[in-house]
Amino acid sequence: MTSVLLVDDDAAVRAGLRTIIESGDGLIVVGEAWDGRQALEEARRLQPDIVVMDIRMPGMNGIAATRALRAVPTPPAVLVLTTFGHEEDYVEQALAAGAVGFLLKDAPPGDFLTALRDVAAGMAAFAASVTGRVIDAVLRAAPPTTADGEAALVRGLTRRQRDVLTLLAGGMSNAAIGAELGMSEGTVKGYVSEILTRLGADNRVQAARIAYRARLGAKAG
Repeated sequence: MTSVLLVDDDAAVRAGLRTIIESGDGLIVVGEAWDGRQALEEARRLQPDIVVMDIRMPGMNGIAATRALRAVPTPPAVLVLTTFGHEEDYVEQALAAGAVGFLLKDAPPGDFLTALRDVAAGMAAFAASVTGRVIDAVLRAAPPTTADGEAALVRGLTRRQRDVLTLLAGGMSNAAIGAELGMSEGTVKGYVSEILTRLGADNRVQAARIAYRARLGAKAG
């Protein structure tokens, strides 16, 4: 079972998330917290596999709590949730703090469960609606540099992997990449996993940055 700690200052949101999680196989909610400081206390006590973290909370916010959680000896994975409109600002901060996923609170239950399972499997999880803006924001902050090692990694990919990486770096979701390349979404997901492994990237944003530095058609912003 994958254990989950819910952190949100809205009890109704926590109740809704609990219902979704407990409807999925292999997932269990082991505790709840309503602010960042309590999240740290409960995480130390309960040792969850994943912390689902709100961003805006009174006292210690989700960004600060994520940073503190990732600094403990055996840190949980942190999946960040928000309802706010300028998501890329929060995503950059969440990634810098150590979060491995970012979803909107209005995501369909199935997407939420898939994200939890992806994170439990060691992968990143990003809402398709914000991935493109996240990549644009990160790339604008990191202009291309000479990166022979990264270019060599990209050259080592198969032609099909490079095709997928190029579209991924443009901010396209797995479904959109599949439609563009005539592949199923599941096949694209497999390619993305292979690409992340070959590039030594933890998530899609890091892969996009490598593609950009290797000048593989990623957007310069």
